[in-house]
Amino acid sequence: MTAPQTDARPDTAAPDEAASATAPGARVTLHPDFRRGAVDRRLFGSFVEHLGRAVYTGIFEPGHPEADEHGFRRDVADLVHELGVPMVRYPGGNFVSNYVWEDAVGPVEQRKPFLDLAWRTVEPNLVGTDEFLQWAEREGVEPMMAVNLGTRGVDAAAALVEYCNGEAGTRWADLRIANGREKPYGVKLWCLGNEMDGPWQIGHKDAHEYGKLAAEAGKAMKLVDPSISLIVCGSSSMQMPTFGEWERTVLSYTYDLVDHISMHAYYEEVGGDRASFLASGTAMDRFIDRVVASADAVGAERRSDKKITISFDEWNVWYLETRFPGEENLPIQRDAPRIIEDVYSGLDAVVVGDLMVTLLNHADRVPVACLAQLVNVIAPIMTAPGGEAWRQPTFHPFATTSRLARGTALDVRVDAPSYDTARHGAAPVVTAAATVDDDGSLGLFLTNRSDRVVEVELAHVGAALGLVEGWQMVADHEPAVEGPEHAAKVAETCWSTVDVASVATAGDGGTTRVRLAPESWTAFAGTFARA
Repeated sequence: MTAPQTDARPDTAAPDEAASATAPGARVTLHPDFRRGAVDRRLFGSFVEHLGRAVYTGIFEPGHPEADEHGFRRDVADLVHELGVPMVRYPGGNFVSNYVWEDAVGPVEQRKPFLDLAWRTVEPNLVGTDEFLQWAEREGVEPMMAVNLGTRGVDAAAALVEYCNGEAGTRWADLRIANGREKPYGVKLWCLGNEMDGPWQIGHKDAHEYGKLAAEAGKAMKLVDPSISLIVCGSSSMQMPTFGEWERTVLSYTYDLVDHISMHAYYEEVGGDRASFLASGTAMDRFIDRVVASADAVGAERRSDKKITISFDEWNVWYLETRFPGEENLPIQRDAPRIIEDVYSGLDAVVVGDLMVTLLNHADRVPVACLAQLVNVIAPIMTAPGGEAWRQPTFHPFATTSRLARGTALDVRVDAPSYDTARHGAAPVVTAAATVDDDGSLGLFLTNRSDRVVEVELAHVGAALGLVEGWQMVADHEPAVEGPEHAAKVAETCWSTVDVASVATAGDGGTTRVRLAPESWTAFAGTFARA
């Protein structure tokens, strides 16, 4: 089965006729005893960077009708809760690599604006460490903090840990207390810099330089607070010439010290290649497998029983090649400029759902992930300054997966036809992931990448499967348009509840058949237990 190569439907078939045509079927085998690993809630994290309008007129807008007493937008916070985000990475991203955190604490009126070199923006310095961490605490969101290993190093990193987590009686902890915060924040998850192999990164380093610096900074940070977990930078993408060798070299310095290695990946439709875009999850799957193999090779060489896991702390659909001019082409701007405010389609949302299927299928090695980013910048939530906040199409599959995926990810086996793509080679037409909680609650997630209906046989011999509710995102063929009206139109035409009785049929011998719409992502809630 070959998915369409362009955005156009065949002229010879009306939409109803195309939808009624059925492609070769697929078989998905699942059993409650076949388990991949626990689903860590941090898998549904997100990211707030001082970039564009992510902070200012994003989460923070004093004077807005919905602003709380601290200047943070309540309407945005409500959508963050609905999205199901348990953790947020901060403050970057590229921004962190020339950030002096000490200049952004203490009385706001005494802080000075500064030029952020990463995004060529004058940072007003109204939100810093305390403001973000207190917002996260009020909203019940775990913070993931990053330290600057671009223009700074060991001293500043250890000092920031002491400021955030230290008890009274030391220099930086006492400064936090003087700034009005008596209780330590207790930040547990720390990134050792950001994308340090990228030539665009301020303070870019080679693998040996970075590996040595990360090891020394991490050592000092853990001497301040031994309870913290550390994330070391992996290569910036699988396409980097440094990929693979970077991971091996960096981990040779840091393996015994760190807990996770980072991965970053963005996907987009290029040149109308719809087939490749729909198969983005296949590329993500291979990327994860290769990083895991690299980490395990270092562990094997060291004869270590320790397993380094993945922090996939930047992922999303981002039209990087076709819409973004590049950081070096940005003019110096002020007042929260509009940068990288991609608008999304139903097709984009199907791909986001499919990428989450991939993450769930690696739950044993990917406990942490961050959808980049949370608000306005390639984000599921958009805002108008002084106005409303709304959900982009990508909001819906993310929020649904975060809500349903609980407990343990099952080791799901998929037998499906494949199709050829220009960018990713052969890719399966159907992908699937499933989770089951201790009470037998099931979350089942299925993607149909083809342009025809696919009938999937769910094989669950020895187990009772009941599908109770369903939700579906179908791809559209319309360009995405900025504004809440377009997002509402996509939600109305592409996002819907599923009448389970009309798409699912119980069969004999422990099987259930479900029909998947063309180019769709579908989630089911139900029950699953040994028969």
